[in-house]
Amino acid sequence: MVDFDALNAIIAPEAEAMGLALVRVAFFGGDSDPTLQVMAERPDTRQLTIDDCADLSRRISDRLDALEEAGEDPIDGAYRLEVSSPGIDRPLTRRADFADWAGHEAKIALKEKRDGRQRFNGELVGIDPRGDVVMILDKEGVQHHLPFDAIDTAKLVLTDKLIAATVPLSTEGADDMEEEGQD
Repeated sequence: MVDFDALNAIIAPEAEAMGLALVRVAFFGGDSDPTLQVMAERPDTRQLTIDDCADLSRRISDRLDALEEAGEDPIDGAYRLEVSSPGIDRPLTRRADFADWAGHEAKIALKEKRDGRQRFNGELVGIDPRGDVVMILDKEGVQHHLPFDAIDTAKLVLTDKLIAATVPLSTEGADDMEEEGQD
């Protein structure tokens, strides 16, 4: 069992020291391929560069190694560390995500059924000012009010509108790239 509050308390300061915002800390893969996944982003671009990922990975590894040496390892056993950007069809994990990505298509799964449903797909309307209720407009035009704390998972759906709203970090040098096999 992994204590995510403890892991967040260890990892968030490392991300913040680099000027990054922590998006998600997850542990998956079971016994066969245990993986600690850390997603972070630059607040201004909502993305990470490869160098950002490498630097954050080293910071987290150094911190976790120091805790292990002190006998305070928060994770039992061996695991793989994966640090990445949340990507274009990103998970929505923080209250601000639901406001920031309003107007885009999303999929939301609840921990338990609500009004006979557990899954909701549609246009993200946003989150109420207190941050307690997420609103999503389904394909039938019905707006659903879902308590933030009842949400199990949520993510954006890859659409042309989302692609247009996501600015690449840099396209410098893209015109100079050659495809493999071309002279």
